[in-house]
Amino acid sequence: MANLVLKFPNNLRSFSISASAYSNGSPPGVHQSKGPVILELPLDRIRRPLMRTRANDPQKVKELMDSISEIGLQVPIDVLEVDGEYYGFSGCHRYEAHQQLGLPTIRCKVRRGTKETLRHHLR
Repeated sequence: MANLVLKFPNNLRSFSISASAYSNGSPPGVHQSKGPVILELPLDRIRRPLMRTRANDPQKVKELMDSISEIGLQVPIDVLEVDGEYYGFSGCHRYEAHQQLGLPTIRCKVRRGTKETLRHHLR
């Protein structure tokens, strides 16, 4: 077991440490069979089928951009994975903030679903 020494500035508000090399304990591309996993996904891999039907609040997006720039994304967006494709139905403001900041990826809480689950979300 390796020893690790961390030094923090006195004005540090919060931090987190992961004991795994990967956020969900599995290498990228390896899905666990139960429950959601946390993955960093490229924005262009996430389909947003309801984007055209909803408008985001520009002020909320701006506030999130400021927060993400300062402390990073605090709450992952929820994503449904069906047959290797990723679908986002929530986290619209966080997703747009990442887009406007030019960030290539976003942290996602991914759960697996069936085509029937996807149809249910599209209703």
